[in-house]
Amino acid sequence: MLYLRDATVVDSDTLAFRRGNLAVEEGDAGRARFVDRVPSHARVLDCSGRLVTRSFIIAHHHLYSSLALGMPPPGRSPRDFVDILRLVWWKLDKCLDREMIYASALAGAMEAARCGATFVIDHHSSPNWPSGSLELIARALEEVGLSHLLCLELSDRDGAAAREEGLVETRRYLRRRQGLVGLHASFTVSDSLLASAVELARSEDAGLHVHVAEAPSDQAACLREHGVRVLERLRRAGALESPRTLLAHGVHLDAGGRARLKRSPAWLVQNPESNQHNAVGELFVDGLERRVLLGTDGMHGDMLASARAAYLSAQARGGLSPLGAWRRLRRAHDYLSQNGFSGDGPNNLVVLDYRPPTPVRDANWAAHAVYGLGRAHVESVIARGRLVVEKGRLVRIDEEQARALARRQAERLWRRLRS
Repeated sequence: MLYLRDATVVDSDTLAFRRGNLAVEEGDAGRARFVDRVPSHARVLDCSGRLVTRSFIIAHHHLYSSLALGMPPPGRSPRDFVDILRLVWWKLDKCLDREMIYASALAGAMEAARCGATFVIDHHSSPNWPSGSLELIARALEEVGLSHLLCLELSDRDGAAAREEGLVETRRYLRRRQGLVGLHASFTVSDSLLASAVELARSEDAGLHVHVAEAPSDQAACLREHGVRVLERLRRAGALESPRTLLAHGVHLDAGGRARLKRSPAWLVQNPESNQHNAVGELFVDGLERRVLLGTDGMHGDMLASARAAYLSAQARGGLSPLGAWRRLRRAHDYLSQNGFSGDGPNNLVVLDYRPPTPVRDANWAAHAVYGLGRAHVESVIARGRLVVEKGRLVRIDEEQARALARRQAERLWRRLRS
């Protein structure tokens, strides 16, 4: 049992403030409850009035990109979104091997924890090293202390052998752990692979995690090759039937696609900074708000930054209130709990050393979250009742050793990218 002494707890749903001592139980079923006193000789984190609230969830990540920071640029500037994929990300993912996959996941997990996230929903790609890749990522996340929901990106772009290995790895992993069936965008997925992925998700009760309408090219290819837009193709294949299914991006869904999504039980994950970085446009929510989550798309592990970006990007498309941005940040808790995934109970908390020059209370908490809070305010993080970050220090791994490993593997990766 961990005790938080003198914590100012902000309820992530009601935004109610309450100050007192909090007892935090360990495990997936662990609770966090107020107590009158802290027992002597107990494990105690003294909060001294600091703010405490539920930790964050990254609803769409690409941990395999963690070693890309500062990497060599492509030989020429990409002309469009597909060019970015071909010259950068599809080149990088082919270079990954066992050591790089593990180091990438470890580096990404360290950053996520430091930013207050305790749960990562990841979409992995390593077409030349699919076998065992998801277990490596799970191991790295768990060493840092984070929970997860993983998938391996399935695609036809790297040939039949890589596709089949990916299906085998996904099935093997789902029979041991909670996870999803990953797919790349429609324009790299054949009808046979789509059917196989849907059947695999059904048989393992897993749901899909798929990139959808991120750029106009995805819709154009689908119309050209299949005669329908992406959401209709997925609907006809049965890919929208599970409430566990996650659709990433959705920037170029038309009104019909948004209507189809609204009628389905699937969820949509917005990745505002990535969309801006790739110049593909801004998400138009239009009636989907209650099923829109937030992710980072591999840009970083900072969900407070993602929430701020979602708030700012919405201002040119009808607006989003600070409270709306906070609710969108928190909606991933609903996705996980409604689908019975473990690892995100009330004993996942973040301690914030946030001392603004203005009053903080329930009525203005969302505005503080959007305009004031940042990763620098994350002081301690508790995952499943156990400290993973204490006073700014990762406590379950050797940070210097992990950073050294990441740097070595980054150098190896960059040499391959140059060759």
